[in-house]
Amino acid sequence: MRITPSLRSLLLAFVMLVLSTASVAQVNVVIRIGPPPLPIYEQPFCPGEGYLWVPGYWAYDYDFNDYYWVPGTWVLAPEPGLLWTPGYWAWGGDRFFFHEGYWGPRVGFYGGIVYGFGYFGEGYEGGRWDHGRFFYNRAVNNVNITEIHNVYNTTVINNVTVNRVSYNGGNGGIDRRPTRFEEEAEHERHIPPVTVQTEHIQAARTNRQLRASVNRGRPEVAATPRPGAFRDRAAVPAKEAGGAYNPEPNRGGGQRQDRPAVHPRDLPPIQHPNQNTAGSQPDQKRERDQEKQLQRQEQDRQKLEQKQERDHQHLEQQRADDARRQQVEQRHQQQTQQLEQKQERQQQKMQERQRPSENHSKPAKEDRSPNGKP
Repeated sequence: MRITPSLRSLLLAFVMLVLSTASVAQVNVVIRIGPPPLPIYEQPFCPGEGYLWVPGYWAYDYDFNDYYWVPGTWVLAPEPGLLWTPGYWAWGGDRFFFHEGYWGPRVGFYGGIVYGFGYFGEGYEGGRWDHGRFFYNRAVNNVNITEIHNVYNTTVINNVTVNRVSYNGGNGGIDRRPTRFEEEAEHERHIPPVTVQTEHIQAARTNRQLRASVNRGRPEVAATPRPGAFRDRAAVPAKEAGGAYNPEPNRGGGQRQDRPAVHPRDLPPIQHPNQNTAGSQPDQKRERDQEKQLQRQEQDRQKLEQKQERDHQHLEQQRADDARRQQVEQRHQQQTQQLEQKQERQQQKMQERQRPSENHSKPAKEDRSPNGKP
């Protein structure tokens, strides 16, 4: 059967759409160190009707190779009837993956993570929609009943062991898989994080005090009454860290796996051999050629580093969300690995060219008789 050019274009567009959708649904963050435990903190008062609680979580910043805390906050639902499914980290056998949160008609799988305030590992016990209005469960939400009257009080019986673990699977992670209900929710209509959420994440990313290496798992701003309101007097600090944070690489099969280079600066430095000024002219020429090649390799690394830095600046200007940033970092990793492999091949070829001359330069062995004489 012949496929017309127009039909071929439509098919190609469909394939690209499917691939792009899949990449957003499960973004590959190539890190092998698990996020810190969830800190312990209080929930600020709900600022008004229609706001839903979006729990805080640890995100990852490649520029600093560090986790940073995205404070929990109240977010106005983009549409009546929509609920928030939190994002979560999961161990995928040799690395961690981050699954971005989303808005949808039902709460889907979020790794079994006990975020609290209605998110106890499965579903949401913090409230429900009824005829276009959201009713809050006061048993798990901090609601001022003098301002918000659509409330109820239902005690939540939580049979899940309460812990502060912030990732699914792997060593020490939550051991849970999605139910059929949660799998069905995954295939429903979703809305990604809204603009105020992505701005909230970006503000957290640029706040040094929210980095795990600085706060040791106890951020000074753990939750805010509204997105981005880090300096609001209603913002709350963490009471304490959820546990000791000693970042050790997750181990698969008992073997330590080092983090792959994402940017050229992550690669091992290029080693320049000492120049042999007393060698023969052919040897000196080979050393000069090798040094020129090493200098070109350093220039190639600098060019790629500058190009990737422009990508970072472009993301900042666009105020790109975490999903977009992670896609760019994944591409940067591929570029860096390709450059590393190319330079390794260049070194191998240079060494192969040197071997014949080294063999010829060695003096020939004398043939000796069994009694040791020539």
